[in-house]
Amino acid sequence: MKRLLRTVGILVTGGIIFVLIFLPSVPVKSSESYTTYSVNAVSLPPVLTFAGEAVPLEYFDVRESLDREIQVNTYFHSQTILIIKRSARFFPEIEKILKEENVPDDFKYLAVIESGLQNVVSPSKAAGFWQFLKKTASDYGLEVNDEVDERYHLEKATRAACQYLKNAYNELGSWTLAAAAYNAGINTIKQALATQQQQSYYDLQLNDETARYVYRILALKLILANPAKYGFMIDSTELYRPLPFTEIKVDTAISDLSRFAIQQGTNLKILLILNPWLRNNSLKPDRKKTYVLRIMNNDQRKLFENNESKRP
Repeated sequence: MKRLLRTVGILVTGGIIFVLIFLPSVPVKSSESYTTYSVNAVSLPPVLTFAGEAVPLEYFDVRESLDREIQVNTYFHSQTILIIKRSARFFPEIEKILKEENVPDDFKYLAVIESGLQNVVSPSKAAGFWQFLKKTASDYGLEVNDEVDERYHLEKATRAACQYLKNAYNELGSWTLAAAAYNAGINTIKQALATQQQQSYYDLQLNDETARYVYRILALKLILANPAKYGFMIDSTELYRPLPFTEIKVDTAISDLSRFAIQQGTNLKILLILNPWLRNNSLKPDRKKTYVLRIMNNDQRKLFENNESKRP
């Protein structure tokens, strides 16, 4: 162990006298005494499928593409932790709809990479969990206007996404290609297959975003299916539960949603958390339209909060 002695020096420069004091150094420990902090690479599984279709991990380029996404998402700690928590709230509803629509369950992970299970808006103005552009949303029966934007309606947007994916599957003959088409468009994938004379997503040369797209889905599938395996130790009490609510039908105009919420025993904030597709402070359905609103009154909200610590 080395230690410097105290020394004093005088330096004169520009007519100013500086007194330099050299204090004893902090003891220097040998390298063996430091605790080693290690960051470990995540291993890939020997076998993997997407929507029942095999991922050809025997190819080096496929393995390295998946490796990139699994390392990135495993060590993107804060974002991945929040996705794990949100998945407990939203996956049950998404899974139910996928099953009803005969779309493979793995497509719930597509919603994860599209939005992180949040009602976000992309730079291209795609919106909601499933990131529909306005025109595509309208093409698939979603209402989008100043008062209502059903891209933010989880049930309706999920069913619209299912219709798109089934159309893509019918056109392309593969769920993996259908997933890629969700990002790039059905015609783009068809053209790439024809031009490059290939049949598999894993053999195509695509733009960087689409080339990474399915691998990102696969990475999130691996992590969310078994978080602890990838180092995410999250207690079940820390997950976000599905929210309790009751439903009411509305077929007449609501001029003030804030006042309406109070009348229902809640407030505008909670009303919009449960119904993010409401985009204004009023709702004026036409004569043929009926909306279903989800309501959580203050008693339900208190009960939900009080039971948080009692969850198994």
